[in-house]
Amino acid sequence: MNRYDEYVDSNIPWIKEIPSHWRVLRGKNVLSLLNRPAKDDDEIITCFRDGEVTLRKNRREDGFTVSLQEIGYQGIEPGDLVVHGMDGFAGAIGISDSRGKSTPVLNVMDSSENKRYLMYYLRAAAIKDVFMSLSTGIRVRSCDLRWNKLSVFPFVVPKKKEQEEIAGFLDQKLAEIDSIINEAYASIEEYKAWKASIIYEAVTKGLDPSAKMKDSGVPWIGLIPAQWGTCSLKRLTTKIGSGKTPLGGAEVYTTEGILFLRSQNIFNTGLEVESAFYISEEINSTMENSQVQYQDVLLNITGGSIGRCCIYDLNGIRANVNQHVCILRTIKTKLLPGYLRYFWISSAGPMVVEQYQTGGNRPGLNFEQIGATKIPYCDIETQQQIVEYLDCKCEEIDTLVEEKTSLIQDLESYKKSLIFEVVTGKRRVC
Repeated sequence: MNRYDEYVDSNIPWIKEIPSHWRVLRGKNVLSLLNRPAKDDDEIITCFRDGEVTLRKNRREDGFTVSLQEIGYQGIEPGDLVVHGMDGFAGAIGISDSRGKSTPVLNVMDSSENKRYLMYYLRAAAIKDVFMSLSTGIRVRSCDLRWNKLSVFPFVVPKKKEQEEIAGFLDQKLAEIDSIINEAYASIEEYKAWKASIIYEAVTKGLDPSAKMKDSGVPWIGLIPAQWGTCSLKRLTTKIGSGKTPLGGAEVYTTEGILFLRSQNIFNTGLEVESAFYISEEINSTMENSQVQYQDVLLNITGGSIGRCCIYDLNGIRANVNQHVCILRTIKTKLLPGYLRYFWISSAGPMVVEQYQTGGNRPGLNFEQIGATKIPYCDIETQQQIVEYLDCKCEEIDTLVEEKTSLIQDLESYKKSLIFEVVTGKRRVC
């Protein structure tokens, strides 16, 4: 790593030493706050946490708070430096690519210095949680980063030509890293599709590629081996049902007692219990019908996570569920929990949900529909072979996904360290 010839103390705790020829200036000596009038035909601009500042419609249309009155809206031009007043701590800092308008929560600024360098410098401060240390508000994971703070914020400023070279270096290197990250994400999606295909083929077609096939007559199953059949879940289970939210809501939840599972604890990869709530023995005794047993299949039946499914594998630990999680208790001599789980997490599962889901804004499955759901049916020995095969194949694919995920995490960390090292002079690039 190339270093500059001479360094001095910046007197900025999160930066410490800087190249001796760099200056330390306050924000008001580097930036100027803009307040352009908005135009009637301006569209809304948003500053996102990944640093993109663009028209809202370029990213998505939903999930935003809509103002009934556009009080204090300001105009934004391409090339303006923008810092989000509440989300700047999380990286919502960038250069606008569009003409539009925004609420006063965005700090819109100009500078005679290189604005891309200043953007990277401010993002380095966000990376180091400097803005969070300046927070005076009470909003969780937010800070009030307005002009009064930015105007006195210390900037380390090299000469203009050096700023341009630093910004150009980071533009190029970060684009290269992002390209690798995007390829890794694409690989993960391919692995997931491959995994879903393997699961679906095994659950519906078996493991013998030469087996004679017949039409199952069920849209989400398609062809099945000639010796297989289909069967509705109500004939293969002793229980299809869910629980309820205890009276008193969140106030009755505890940090110990009986594990209380909600939809946010159910994933195709297994149970997530770190964020789970607990209920008392007394409350659990009033909810006997939704007490979970070891090897029960748990299926999310409402909301955005509908169809997520796992097996309750915490032997000896008692649990209960709320109304958004359905317990499927199989007749073990007829249907293996593992086989049923693989059915739900295969591409057949979403097809069942699409066929049956009800409701307007919150889709859901009811117990009658679940009980009527037909699955491909084979003998227990064949089910066991399929489960063992899929356990092995899915573990292999999951390992590949984990490797790609680890690569992405490493590259994201490297991006952050690279930005910090370059904009604070720890690494010389010109």
